[in-house]
Amino acid sequence: MRALVLLNMGAARSKDELRVFLTNMFNDKNILTMKSDFVRSLIATMIVTFRTSKAWKNYEEIGGESPLHNITKELENKLQEKLYDTYVTSAMRYTSQFAQTTIAKIKEQGIKDVILLPMYPQYSTTTTKSSVEDFIEKADGMLNISVIEPYYMDENYNNAIVKDILEERQESDDYHLIFSAHGLPQKIVDDGDPYQKQLEEQVEFLKTKLGDKFESISLAYQSKVGPAKWLEPSLDTTLEKFKDKKVIIYPIAFTIDNSETVFELDIEYKELAEEIGVKQYKVCRCLNASDSFVEALRLLINNKYDIV
Repeated sequence: MRALVLLNMGAARSKDELRVFLTNMFNDKNILTMKSDFVRSLIATMIVTFRTSKAWKNYEEIGGESPLHNITKELENKLQEKLYDTYVTSAMRYTSQFAQTTIAKIKEQGIKDVILLPMYPQYSTTTTKSSVEDFIEKADGMLNISVIEPYYMDENYNNAIVKDILEERQESDDYHLIFSAHGLPQKIVDDGDPYQKQLEEQVEFLKTKLGDKFESISLAYQSKVGPAKWLEPSLDTTLEKFKDKKVIIYPIAFTIDNSETVFELDIEYKELAEEIGVKQYKVCRCLNASDSFVEALRLLINNKYDIV
């Protein structure tokens, strides 16, 4: 018997939990990379103070909570049905269920061997590294931990993405496809983070699979905050090229829907697209707990660990 732990950032289900999320995120040394813990804590406090109420208004527009936790539970249940000799659970980085709670539950069952499966397909210090290091630190050497490597180029995973994109496209041959990824400050990439390179590799791979099904296929970045230089092109400026055109957005950096897909992409960027004059604007759902994603993950795990 072993455990499979799905790692993700977590998400807010109330205004108080949003405050917890922001506090934990901006106190993460992988997010705010200054050396001084005191300075990081000071900046985090300022950000939380000024951003919580504004950010909560966004959550109110999507029903007062992120869909991430409910979808994660559904994904856990589906994987549990497929992986008979495995205890499937999850650990969130910034909101409950935190790693220490997950570890306690694993230990209660007498399990020593643990597989960590980041819900981030591409590797970044701000996501994968942060979540994996946090879990390993909380485990304190008491578990045998292995980590699924970034799977952004996995054949079955990308086939699942292609399937969903083509279903959204239907039989129309005049759409432009934009892969939208969460942005990062340029400094983090310049310091060696492989996220951008892996995204570009995956987009090129998907282009070969999609062939001539779209008028154009491009990559853009969303969610920029603050005055620092972030990865480009931004989704804002990319959309400006598609006045009077039809566009499909695919959230390539996410596997599970969250506020950045159901609010930013579905609402904020849609409003911007309408202002620009985009003829039709559609957003694909993340793979979530779809059967194709469950099967891709099952094969990914089975091929590495030979789990029944």
